Amino acid sequence: MVEFLRRRLVEPVLALLRQGLTPRELALCLALGTGIGLFPVLGVSTPLLAVIALVWRLNLAAIQLVNYLIYPLQLLLIIPFVRIGEALTGAAPQPLTITAGLELMSQGVWQAVVTLWDAIFHATLGWVLLGPAGIYVLYRLLEPMLRRASQRLTSADAP
Repeated sequence: MVEFLRRRLVEPVLALLRQGLTPRELALCLALGTGIGLFPVLGVSTPLLAVIALVWRLNLAAIQLVNYLIYPLQLLLIIPFVRIGEALTGAAPQPLTITAGLELMSQGVWQAVVTLWDAIFHATLGWVLLGPAGIYVLYRLLEPMLRRASQRLTSADAP
């Protein structure tokens, strides 16, 4: 498992540092890709991250890769985000399952939006409460780690 994580996670991140991404830029890509990738409305994170990457001149491939990799966790966190939003508004919990939501999506996006409007609102509210803080904390944790990794790479590459 350790070798798998090293090969699939650590090495690609180090490769991005070797290609010239600064630790700050890479930390932003990882934090934003993760945090916005967890936004609980399906189909929103990809275009939103593309705009953010273009406006802030971040590595589009890196930020979208993180978004893609975080997708299973996004699905798992939709219902907890709904529950947080329901708690914030005092709404009664709706009976929701991931399977039922995906089946509803297969009937058409518009039908799903109309049927799940309250759940979408509550999930968005839950993410708004936690998402920005999570992005900030993740960035603050990753940036110094990536700075140290970059320094090690630079010293290892020096003759």
